[in-house]
Amino acid sequence: MNSPAPVSNIPRRPRLSQRLGRITLLAFLLWIVIDLVVPTKHDIRQFDARTVATIETAMWRSYYERKPVLLFWQLASGLRQQFHTRFWRSFRLGYQATKSAFIFKQGKTRADYQRALPELISYYESIHSLSTNSFDVHKVAALELDWWIIHRQRERYSYANLANALAATAAAQYNLPVAPFQTYARLRANAMRMRDDSVLKPGGTTEADWTVIEQALDQAWGALHEAVQPNRQ
Repeated sequence: MNSPAPVSNIPRRPRLSQRLGRITLLAFLLWIVIDLVVPTKHDIRQFDARTVATIETAMWRSYYERKPVLLFWQLASGLRQQFHTRFWRSFRLGYQATKSAFIFKQGKTRADYQRALPELISYYESIHSLSTNSFDVHKVAALELDWWIIHRQRERYSYANLANALAATAAAQYNLPVAPFQTYARLRANAMRMRDDSVLKPGGTTEADWTVIEQALDQAWGALHEAVQPNRQ
């Protein structure tokens, strides 16, 4: 007969890697929950204008080249730069903004465009909850949609109309008079004109065009940053 195999008296070692994995996962989930749930407020007047201009240029390219996933990622990055949004919350806001932009893009009439308004309201409600600066959410969302429509319907409106709408939107968002935002609005509307005109050229918008557009946006956001500083009030 075969003798029974000896029983090992060596204790089993705890699976350290599994414990570390569980701890890491719990810490990761806790980070997400805190990021999404715990409120943090910042002064939305403080941002790096050049970085915002660079991100907006990239966002324009993604929008016009129909790249919603890339636009979503860029929007989230822009939100973290301009509004100091936390990492995971920036993706929730980015989703709201991307969804409203592509609902609008698919529209043909003003009634179609109005379908983007609920998402815009949700987006600005989220911005308002993060800001130490109060503003009328519904008013800002409606004005945002107005300038989108003015820009879309260029056969009916001028770039001067667009600049006025941009100035009104910024004034409402920062709860200030319109006058300080005229320079910002003119420069940003001019950047939009550059992009629109470049499409009509053979070959469309070139890298050189995008460089010039980014320079114009850099000046525009610099003007807005200057306009909202407390020492200018």
